[in-house]
Amino acid sequence: MFKKITNFFVIPLAIIGMLVLALYPSAKLDINDYSTAGLELDFNMSDRVEDTTTEEVEVVFEIQEQEPVVYYPVLGKSYIGFREAVGFKESRGDYFTVNSYGYLGKYQFGSETLKMIGIYNSNHFLFNPELQEKAFLANAERNKWILRKDIKRFEGETINGIKVTESGILAAAHLAGAGSVKKFLRSYGSNNFSDAYGTTVKHYMKKFGGYDTSSVKANRKAKARI
Repeated sequence: MFKKITNFFVIPLAIIGMLVLALYPSAKLDINDYSTAGLELDFNMSDRVEDTTTEEVEVVFEIQEQEPVVYYPVLGKSYIGFREAVGFKESRGDYFTVNSYGYLGKYQFGSETLKMIGIYNSNHFLFNPELQEKAFLANAERNKWILRKDIKRFEGETINGIKVTESGILAAAHLAGAGSVKKFLRSYGSNNFSDAYGTTVKHYMKKFGGYDTSSVKANRKAKARI
């Protein structure tokens, strides 16, 4: 009985003693080791900070608030540059817009023109940017075929102060149709069609002249397919 009681007290005390020895730090913290006595400390603000002017502070904030520089691709006078310039003029590049006369998309196509290049579902066309790009090219190819003789005859000439170029002719045909462009060229500018907003064949021929549209192939049966 006595042996059991001894074991009951001795063993826990031994364990506690071992824990105390293991956790007790071998060295005491000496606060004097962290004293600043003898050090030269200067808590005064520098003269440079005190002398900073309001103008200098404003310049710093102005630099920090400048907007990040955004770089845009330079398309130049390439076919893509031509296409994007026309699209921006027609709709500011908005694929999903419909104007007050019902013309659709980035290039403001009418439903009858779309039918001529194989598109019969206007709603599907409006919400399909890839199809709109195909439609622009197909329409340009078709117009180039219709106007092939006029391009050959008038390109490089000056009519009403406008130098006639292939890209100007194709842009004007996009605006007014190939027939209206023929009338303008063959009347030497006296027959100058304008659309419902007052934009003329002459204006488009000037605005979009000088682009490289040689990649547009004349095609009487051009269709927009994806």
